[in-house]
Amino acid sequence: MLYWLLVPLRQSLFFFNIFRYITVRTALAGITALLLSFLLGPWLIRTLKKKQIGQEIRREGPQSHLSKKGTPSMGGLLIIASTVIPTLLWGNLGNTYVWVAMLTMLSFGLIGFWDDYVKFRRKRSLGLRTWPKLVLQATLAVGIGLILISFGMEGTFSLRLSFPFLKEWIPYLGWLYLPWIVFVLVGSSNAVNLADGLDGLAIGLTLISSAALTALTYIAGHAVFSQYLAIARVPRAAELTVFAGALTGACLGFLWFNSHPAQIFMGDVGALSLGATLAVIALLIKQEFLLFSVSGVFILEALSVLAQVSYFKLTKGKRIFRMAPLHHHFELAGWREEKIVVRFWILAIIFALFSLATLKLR
Repeated sequence: MLYWLLVPLRQSLFFFNIFRYITVRTALAGITALLLSFLLGPWLIRTLKKKQIGQEIRREGPQSHLSKKGTPSMGGLLIIASTVIPTLLWGNLGNTYVWVAMLTMLSFGLIGFWDDYVKFRRKRSLGLRTWPKLVLQATLAVGIGLILISFGMEGTFSLRLSFPFLKEWIPYLGWLYLPWIVFVLVGSSNAVNLADGLDGLAIGLTLISSAALTALTYIAGHAVFSQYLAIARVPRAAELTVFAGALTGACLGFLWFNSHPAQIFMGDVGALSLGATLAVIALLIKQEFLLFSVSGVFILEALSVLAQVSYFKLTKGKRIFRMAPLHHHFELAGWREEKIVVRFWILAIIFALFSLATLKLR
């Protein structure tokens, strides 16, 4: 909204010309998101405490987590608000990619909110059952996929699949792109949810991933940089950088309250929405394969669960890890919670830097 208000003023005062630049508005969106988090965070924590909306702890989980029972949950509402409001303020709302990103965040957040609400009402650590939740996620993903397919039919979105290291091979998928979109959205959403088990872990990992995606989004939308690095140019993705910057600022602000010992948890409303949001940004900028390395720690967490469950069933009771997801394995091995979180952050930074380094290796 401010974009439409301030940019026309450049005709009378040249200073307002700076609001045309995506880099300026991305920085402003990030700062606004951070300030909103600081402003709304204490109020949300007080409100959730007053309504007794607190975290339920699994009995089979690490015993050290029992002290976290009752910590306010549903903090993802703060992340969503602190991302969407700055985007509405500083983004060019005539850009359809921005609306798709916000729609994805809000819709997956709605599923997460329902899941958290079921936990609150039933006073248990498990909310919606697995399969109904997956069906809801897949249904939303199909809807978002159909929107992207329609963009492809209009010529505003490429239905070709881009692979890292392979400049020439970009196969056209057409409608076959739809199941790929569903897989990426649902997989990413659940991967972030699985990693949300320690104070500051999931939000710190998301912060690192969103910062890397902010850079990738800007490059994909930049004519010179995209050509120099030989990556798919997506002109409309340039404005998506403002949204990605707001997401990064919102994650940083939430980390202030979620760092150990956490004053608030993001809940499924945060985890599901963040995972889907990272995925849709990667899809829109045609870098969904890089998402697997940008979000490498999330992938490792998800794979540890798949491996544990599969091995348990095949061997009729044996385990690979002490407990899955992976962060619980290290917890039960005697690592302190803060050490696990920081080391996983370091690993995530390595993954993110590797992903950015691959841009030149094409």
